[in-house]
Amino acid sequence: MRTEREKIAHLLRRFGLGASEAELDFYGQDGLKGAIDKLLNYQQIEQRLEIRPEMFLDDRRRVPSFPDVQTDWGIRMLTTRRPLEEKMALFWHHHFATAREKVDVSMVMHRQIDLFREKGLGRFLELLVAVSKDPAMIYWLDNQFNVKGKPNENLAREIMELFTLGIGHYTEKDIQEAARCFTGWGYSAGRRRDNAAKPRLDAEFVFRPEDHDDGVKTILGNTGRFTGEDVCGILCGRAETPRFLVKKIWEWFCCMNPSDAIVEKFARIFRESGLHIKTLLKAIMESDEFYSDMCYRRGYKNPAEVCVIAMRQLGMGATIEPDGDGRIPVANRLISRGALTSMKNMGMELLNPPDVAGWQIGPNWISSATMVERIKFGESLFTRLRYPAANLIAGQTPAEAVQSLASVFDVQLPAEKIKTIAQGAEAATKGGSVTAANANAVAAAIAKLLFATPEFQFC
Repeated sequence: MRTEREKIAHLLRRFGLGASEAELDFYGQDGLKGAIDKLLNYQQIEQRLEIRPEMFLDDRRRVPSFPDVQTDWGIRMLTTRRPLEEKMALFWHHHFATAREKVDVSMVMHRQIDLFREKGLGRFLELLVAVSKDPAMIYWLDNQFNVKGKPNENLAREIMELFTLGIGHYTEKDIQEAARCFTGWGYSAGRRRDNAAKPRLDAEFVFRPEDHDDGVKTILGNTGRFTGEDVCGILCGRAETPRFLVKKIWEWFCCMNPSDAIVEKFARIFRESGLHIKTLLKAIMESDEFYSDMCYRRGYKNPAEVCVIAMRQLGMGATIEPDGDGRIPVANRLISRGALTSMKNMGMELLNPPDVAGWQIGPNWISSATMVERIKFGESLFTRLRYPAANLIAGQTPAEAVQSLASVFDVQLPAEKIKTIAQGAEAATKGGSVTAANANAVAAAIAKLLFATPEFQFC
């Protein structure tokens, strides 16, 4: 049996952005039930900062660049008091993967992430319709070319294969018929109509009835004069959709390869709720399965969980404040860029997933190359990013310093590993004790070894 505090820590590792002592104290005030309620009902929690891409502009630039928009998201994750909001936005960004590799219009991508924040815990049907009408998604899948008589199948295919049913639960005829339903769905691209043009910075969904095929279609056994919204409704009514989504959500937040019984249990709850995402997450958070050994410290940390959480555990987000002009200072931007660059090197570049299927998760996050980057990031917290380690470990013995940093970074290590890492810390002191002068060198040596342990890779 795990204690209430251990369960809350597990909850925060998986559905929050780390289980620091401060987070545990805040979320644990009313026990596990209260922690679940706070995580899920985050609209009731006031943000310390309201971050906008315009806060990264200077007098020479009028439009936020892609690095600005990426930095915006990095700072939001570092400073948010609503961790589930950003965790869900990241999940939906993975699920509805759209990338700057093609959609190279910064604010169009930014608004898609805002869409995930707005609708990420509501009814899946509403989210699916909104994403299907989103200019970033339409441009990503070429639906602006989808017109009556010349249907483009990209959106119809991905909405079945990757967003709802999964492979094997539809036919090519279903895709062809569904593509006809999405004809005429486009976006504003300037005064003159030009389907080949990129969406504008302020692009909005546009329905062009003259391009829409309003004939009879048959999709998955249903026949009618269906529209794109109708297709979304048909797909959300299929039993395969809640199963597909439950498995994907479980593997992102809990552990890989859930049993058929687990998938069916939560798919039934999800289905009976009308595919209400918050209801599904609450059921998972309250379940015995989530707190069992199959999930407890069995989730592979993705790069955001490595970088953002480590920096939050050190309190680095608390130092970020706008200047007198309401802009984010360069030094604060560098904190976010430090996390984002390391995340990219570990295989996760925000706003640029590798393909339409998102990222390969779980054990795929770990390779010899990405392990090198994880180790380098741990060291860089106290070298390149220069977090003042004296605040944490000055005056301690090397062994005590290891214990302190293992606690900060929420790593549970056996005694023999603590002893081994302490030997590395002692060598870094060049004298046997941790002082204000050598604290950063010692912390860098410890973090480098901590971030290399198998125990650190799981949450």
